[in-house]
Amino acid sequence: MKFYFIVFLLSSLNVFAQNVEKIYWVEDGLSWKNFKAIPDEASKFDANTNAGLSFSWGVKNNNGAIELTYEVISYFNPHLSWVKKESDNDYLLKHEQLHFDITELHARKLRKKLSEVDTRSLLKDPKAVLTRIYQSVENERTSMQSKFDKESRHSLDKDGEARWRHFVKSELLRYEDVAS
Repeated sequence: MKFYFIVFLLSSLNVFAQNVEKIYWVEDGLSWKNFKAIPDEASKFDANTNAGLSFSWGVKNNNGAIELTYEVISYFNPHLSWVKKESDNDYLLKHEQLHFDITELHARKLRKKLSEVDTRSLLKDPKAVLTRIYQSVENERTSMQSKFDKESRHSLDKDGEARWRHFVKSELLRYEDVAS
């Protein structure tokens, strides 16, 4: 009886989770129609991209052999992302896409780190080990997003923006073997 309850509960959660619209990363995949939130007119910025990492994992002891499975996805949340109508130009869209690209870069970095985990380290407390790895990559992602905005002056410094576009593109290629 418990088994059926758990299956029902998981199925219910899955149906509920599907109600949250997310766009998964694709190169140059964003358009202004994806920015569905009401703009913050009080903000000094012209647009806001809400992107993040989704991370799930499982650990199984198969006759003493520890197996780690995981899924890492970079996503864009349209209902938390916005643009002021007078600012929806191609150049700014490329800036917002670059924020999403930075998130994808960190999804790849997380997949790479997870592929290199010594599964023996998961014997005692796998949640702590994997959370530490995730948090390290998430901290790096957040820091890089801030650094990108600072060095590009939120898209106003075209040379800074170009340097970042080149850097992120080369890093995505560097981690191409762990693309989704």
